[in-house]
Amino acid sequence: MYLAPLIHKTINLSSIHKTNQLKSVSPIEVLAYFDIFNHPLTKVEIKNLTNKDCDRLIKANVLHEFKGYYSLNKNVKELVVERLKKEKEAEKYIRKLPFFVSLISYFPFVRGIAISGSLSKGVMYSDGDIDYFIVTAANRLWICRSFLVLFKKVFLLNSKKYFCVNYFVDENNLEIPDRNMFTAVEISYLIPVYNNQVMNQLLQKNSWTKDYFSDFQHPFTFPLKTNSRKRKNGLEIIIHDSIANKLDLWLMKKTFKRWSNKFKNFNADKFELTMRTNRGVSKHHPQDFQNKVLKELEDKMLTLKKQL
Repeated sequence: MYLAPLIHKTINLSSIHKTNQLKSVSPIEVLAYFDIFNHPLTKVEIKNLTNKDCDRLIKANVLHEFKGYYSLNKNVKELVVERLKKEKEAEKYIRKLPFFVSLISYFPFVRGIAISGSLSKGVMYSDGDIDYFIVTAANRLWICRSFLVLFKKVFLLNSKKYFCVNYFVDENNLEIPDRNMFTAVEISYLIPVYNNQVMNQLLQKNSWTKDYFSDFQHPFTFPLKTNSRKRKNGLEIIIHDSIANKLDLWLMKKTFKRWSNKFKNFNADKFELTMRTNRGVSKHHPQDFQNKVLKELEDKMLTLKKQL
């Protein structure tokens, strides 16, 4: 684990849930955020995210501690025990990673892979799955996605336990437009596992996350071989560009139509946020987890503001 100093700034509570608005975080907001996931933090983890210690909060009896872990929740002991169990569970998934990362990297038009979700924080729920953030070649996202989804349905019997591919961007759409605490955490915690060059470009394109965590250094490393070379899959060579362009567009339209019918109860804003579907982005998050987390964070912070 290696850490670097961060810069702390004052937060604006009223903007927590809003997208496309930059702000920085404080120790109490970081603790409130991770408490939503029942994930207590160590002093080192808090300082890595905020460049501030939590001594003042401890002295004010705002935080509860067990074995060096801190939480706003009084049941911190139970949370610590549960976190340690989830870390053990994560080890099982990490052992599977090299095989699946290598497998995904050989699919046509895959240009970069990162681990996201709970495993990127070093934990895994007993019923969890490995979330992959995948970068594809430009204008080939829907061909790439279709191959991967077809493989999952046919050869993995639609199980996403080790193969959850629900977020794709292509090389021309690396910047994530949803600028908020949730996406800042998820992008900061991404763990590149294939093609560091492309994944570093993605992080550079999303340097706005530094307004939340100015010099965050990822505390976890996985023993995976990353690859920086830009190889072409045999199928990429066979498919003529004009055919590939038409096929990619057709697959996108078919998917958009299917999702529009399936989630017709979503308004336009919700559909755009949770089921983003265009030539350069495929996002499949129908549970709208992002907004649920941000709303809960806002409620927590407003309650804490009254208490402190």
